[in-house]
Amino acid sequence: MNKAILSVLGRDRPGIVAAVSRVLFDQNCNVENVSQTMLQSEFAGIFIVSLPNGMTAEDLHRELDLRLAPIGLTVLTKPCDHGEDACAAAACEPFVITTRGPDRKGLVAHISGVIARYGVNITNLQAMFKGGDDPGDNIMIYEVDIPRAVDLQTLAQDLRDKAADLKLDISIQHRHIFEVLHRI
Repeated sequence: MNKAILSVLGRDRPGIVAAVSRVLFDQNCNVENVSQTMLQSEFAGIFIVSLPNGMTAEDLHRELDLRLAPIGLTVLTKPCDHGEDACAAAACEPFVITTRGPDRKGLVAHISGVIARYGVNITNLQAMFKGGDDPGDNIMIYEVDIPRAVDLQTLAQDLRDKAADLKLDISIQHRHIFEVLHRI
């Protein structure tokens, strides 16, 4: 099946998802996955869509741009690679890594660098920085898939060491435990 991935960016306001999904519906596309958020005052959305026979990602991009640019939205469209899910091939376990601490440049780069060295895939990242030294104002939540072949204790120790260097509190939990502890 022919698929495309779309990134949609613009100043946040009501109706963006409706506008994007209307264009997709009008073009006979099916939304298979969507993740959207508001970052400060900006909308950011990623859509994976299946395309009807004969339509290319470029065809869809032209239509999206024609209809969304006038309302201030920027769209990037590319064909979606049909590669194998890296975690499915490597047999992974889902974990959540949470850090809290003073804001400074490079926090995401340093923590994600440790994660990457172990071949761990970040599947979702939320970073909220308000600045200053209040740990509650600066939180990063990494949802990750850790291959079973990775030595969890070594990874956890390297993450704790890096967090200590950055004056961050860090928590590493299996996602199922995290979900049970944070259930509302």
